[in-house]
Amino acid sequence: MGVSAERFEEGSVTRTGMPVRERMPAVTAQRRSGAAGSHEAPGSRFLRLGPAAGLVGVFAAAVSMLGSWIPSLWGDEAASVLSAVRPGGTLLTMLTHIDAVHGAYYLGLHAWVQVFGASPFSVRFPSALAVGVCAAAVTWLCGRFGTVGFGILAGALTAVLPRLTYAGEEARSYAFSAALAAVLWVIVVEMLRRGAPSKWGWALYGAVLTVGIYVFLYLALLTLAVGVVLVLDARRRRHLWHWVIASAAAAVAASPVVVLAVSQRQQIAFLAHRDVLRPDMVLVKMWFTAWPFAVIAWTLIAVAVIAWVRDRLRRRRAGEPRELDLETLALAWLGVPTGILLAASPFVAGYTPRYGTFAAPAAAILVALGVRRLAGIRVARMPQQTVAAIALTAVVISVMPVWAAQRTPWAKNRSDWNDIAATIQQEARAGDAIVFDDSVRPSRRPRLALDTDPAAFAGLDDVTLETSYADSTSWHSSVYSVPEAAARGRFVGVDRVWLVEYARDGAVDSGAVEDLAALGYRQAERIRLHSSVLLLFTR
Repeated sequence: MGVSAERFEEGSVTRTGMPVRERMPAVTAQRRSGAAGSHEAPGSRFLRLGPAAGLVGVFAAAVSMLGSWIPSLWGDEAASVLSAVRPGGTLLTMLTHIDAVHGAYYLGLHAWVQVFGASPFSVRFPSALAVGVCAAAVTWLCGRFGTVGFGILAGALTAVLPRLTYAGEEARSYAFSAALAAVLWVIVVEMLRRGAPSKWGWALYGAVLTVGIYVFLYLALLTLAVGVVLVLDARRRRHLWHWVIASAAAAVAASPVVVLAVSQRQQIAFLAHRDVLRPDMVLVKMWFTAWPFAVIAWTLIAVAVIAWVRDRLRRRRAGEPRELDLETLALAWLGVPTGILLAASPFVAGYTPRYGTFAAPAAAILVALGVRRLAGIRVARMPQQTVAAIALTAVVISVMPVWAAQRTPWAKNRSDWNDIAATIQQEARAGDAIVFDDSVRPSRRPRLALDTDPAAFAGLDDVTLETSYADSTSWHSSVYSVPEAAARGRFVGVDRVWLVEYARDGAVDSGAVEDLAALGYRQAERIRLHSSVLLLFTR
């Protein structure tokens, strides 16, 4: 009996009902690229891939976790912490006024701090775990398109990518957006490798996408990248209708947060004036942080893309069918959502480099593909593997200073709240009053040092406090000015007042100094910290 020339995929059967072994297009593509180790048995690779992904995930979580307790919390993290520690009922009320787009993360962090507390290490640890999940998913994904070794390489580069090591030590939702994006692509690839559309697979895709939109609204753009991959692969276009249904269902399920986000859009209107789009914001700050690492990373990405285009043109001339490849997937993941954000930024205030975190794993994958391509290139008389090893060494050396800088005491927006708390604990006396500079933008207000670490300020009289953040519809406390507090008798019997000022280059420019002087206080001490100045006034 004749055998059809049709290419069978995983999960298909012959006309006699006999199952056929999976055809491994990724391995074929890998052989064409000259990658070493491509003759590894598929079954052996599959059995080893799971443990390898788990180990890489543990490594990635450890990389992000180490030193995460060192930097002071900063304004955005204060929003997370102060939302999480407030009572659940008031948290839900707050979300109807502000920060609805972060609601899912805040609710999860709320449950976390009930068990593990709200120390800087505790609130940042879930983000480190999320980076671990992200790196494990990338390892699995890339291992399905090559050897286990290549999967480990891609996962390890994900673990050390500066954008992800920063997100992994920050109490915000960005690390979770990267993890959910990577998991979403694993689901898509596993379905596409099976050939026939899977209703349960697309249902899982829709569920993960829904959760992703609730965690980070812009993750909805990733579904367009999936659509691009399906359109470009003629043999997978039969999945398009299922993709449309699953994506639409996710959009409907996530519509409440979308509606709230639109109603609260003025909350990020300041981005239109503060984060002016410049080339370095995309080429460096988006994923790579520092120019030395950015130059190396973009060079490796260029190597991968140029070699991929060359191979695609060669296969087209040879009349070979188009196959699903990792380069197409990574470029769609990196380029489609980021391109939409950049194109919309002149018209809509909605871009800052951190918003590209969910595309960061794609950047790591493309860097890994560049290293793999170099493994097939001979330069002068150097062995091929030596070229790749040199490139990988350059990546590691250039990324280490970035990782270390992220774990210095003032790494988060120059915040020195730890220093403020330590100084007050050492210098203040029980019964002293304290006043905070409220003239700077919300994320830099030194009062947040007290709100995020109230134990350090125990015994001090917060004389200007009007309404605590826990009793308001935002994560900001409302305060009186010094004259308003004095009119309410807040300074009666107070002999010592600490004034905490946010200061640029040591300069103090709020009116609180003059106000205290008008009440009969005189400056007795001045302590300069990294971004703040503490002034002691006495009668």
